Amino acid sequence: MRAALPVPSAAGLADPDRPLLSYLDHRTGARHDLTAAALGDLAARAAGLLRDGCGLAPGSRVAVLLPPHWRTAAVLLGAWAVGLAVSFRPRATAGLPVLEPGGDRPYDVVLVTPERLDDWLEDVPDGLHRYLVGTGPQPLVDVPAGWLDWSVEVLRHGVAPTDRPVLHANDAASPDGTSYAEWGSIAKAVAEQLDLRTGDRLLVDVAEHDQPLKWLLAPLSAGASVLLCANLDPADRDAVAAAEQVTRVL
Repeated sequence: MRAALPVPSAAGLADPDRPLLSYLDHRTGARHDLTAAALGDLAARAAGLLRDGCGLAPGSRVAVLLPPHWRTAAVLLGAWAVGLAVSFRPRATAGLPVLEPGGDRPYDVVLVTPERLDDWLEDVPDGLHRYLVGTGPQPLVDVPAGWLDWSVEVLRHGVAPTDRPVLHANDAASPDGTSYAEWGSIAKAVAEQLDLRTGDRLLVDVAEHDQPLKWLLAPLSAGASVLLCANLDPADRDAVAAAEQVTRVL
């Protein structure tokens, strides 16, 4: 039985030509729209970098310290596509370390935003391969020694990695041992709780919801699209929802 995590697919969408994932920064006006095909291509590039560029194999451990963002979606989907165990770490609020099996040894890959790398509250783990992931449209201007700019490195890889491993439903998708099938089932249960259906468009305020289970996996499992809103004024939420043809608000 193959892995059961949701993947970007035009087959389950009401309109495959419409964006599956949109990111809108209301402070800068920056916007990025991705169809299912475009998100799938970015995820494939991410998979290629992690597998071919870093030499990772199923079971390798990846720490992801990133906000809800279109690049984060590609990172997560790419990592899971090649069987990696992903530790997703929300932004620190009190400097408390994340405890999980094997958390006291270096990760195979660590991905973090420049802001979190420089935040004294954060406990950024060690990694054999270390990438900074910016949330702006341009490559990073200042990359510290020992780190690489993800947005530059990922473009060195094609959209169709060869010899992709065969994954199984009981393979671990996270370091705590939660399997692909278990995460897939949880995502479907969350989608049901949110009453998400094929063709829905879900508005997510990224300042309030950072867990990819809700902003990525649950919508994908239901065939819904997502609008990620950064720096959204709550007073503008209804107007944005109307303008963007949103049917559900998280």
